[in-house]
Amino acid sequence: MSAILDVCEGLPRVTFNDGDQIIGEGEQGNRMYVLIDGEVIVEKGGTEVARDGTPGSLFGEMSALLETPFSATVRADGNVRMYLVTDPIEFLVTRPGIAVHSARLLAQRLHDATTYLADLKTQFQENSDHFGMMDQILDALLHQQRRKTEDAFENPEDPRL
Repeated sequence: MSAILDVCEGLPRVTFNDGDQIIGEGEQGNRMYVLIDGEVIVEKGGTEVARDGTPGSLFGEMSALLETPFSATVRADGNVRMYLVTDPIEFLVTRPGIAVHSARLLAQRLHDATTYLADLKTQFQENSDHFGMMDQILDALLHQQRRKTEDAFENPEDPRL
């Protein structure tokens, strides 16, 4: 991860204290953060879904890539230092190593989420209540798309794409 942090040298550094909200679920924001040190709590709908203290972890990248409001709240758990990226798309386009790093983080998060949902489906497949509908929920998640990926390449901002 130190290579990721090395690439971020020169970006503004921001510090958050215990309990500070770094990103708010539903907020519009064209920014991304790269964790230098400390630990953060990620909440969805007020429920803690993850903790992350890995230097080089990214926050806000999903919102930037999807051009949507932030999908979760991120709070400092203790003192946290981060790099602030004010133009995430430009940052990712001009630093392919960071773009690959971002893709790997997103792939890991997707893998974890789908593994969790598949485990739930197995545990509750015999139920006749809403838990028994897990296969329908998984199917809906797998086929839900904001827009086709190909659309992003019809009018690329970067002529190299």
